[in-house]
Amino acid sequence: MTQTNRFLGAAGVVVLCVIGTGSATAQTASCSLRPAVSAERQTLNCEPGLSITIERGASYRFADRNRDGQVDAIVLNSKAALVDVDSSRIKGGFEVVTPQAIAAVRGTRWAVDAARGKTSVLVLRGRVAVNKVSTGQGVTLGRGQGVDVDHSRGPLHVTSWGQPRINALMGRLGQ
Repeated sequence: MTQTNRFLGAAGVVVLCVIGTGSATAQTASCSLRPAVSAERQTLNCEPGLSITIERGASYRFADRNRDGQVDAIVLNSKAALVDVDSSRIKGGFEVVTPQAIAAVRGTRWAVDAARGKTSVLVLRGRVAVNKVSTGQGVTLGRGQGVDVDHSRGPLHVTSWGQPRINALMGRLGQ
């Protein structure tokens, strides 16, 4: 099961979720939209223990990669998403897939920002494995660490993000 979504968000602009035959306000697959509190972002409640906040203008779709009827990945083509996974409730983990990287966890809270030619991943809680799509190279991030992934063949460099960079990304996601 794969769904395609585009959250545009601004006043007068439609929020479009193409998920089977469902609408943006109906529960579809295993995710439903929370009542909108901001035109800047949209929060989706998936199965208990999985919450995803999507930045306005993001291009994304959900995926059920193991075909068990539950959303277990989001394919994020642009903009940012904040993913909160409770490992005691979500078995098998969750992935965010971008053109440059795959970020996978068992249980944590992390943000992914997909921009032209680059994906940035920041861990807020727990640990996240990030693999570069072009080379398969991977790193594991802990709390406060981030990595920028592009199409180059160069190695991935884990860094501790400074508070201004964290604040900028989290501000886009209403945090």
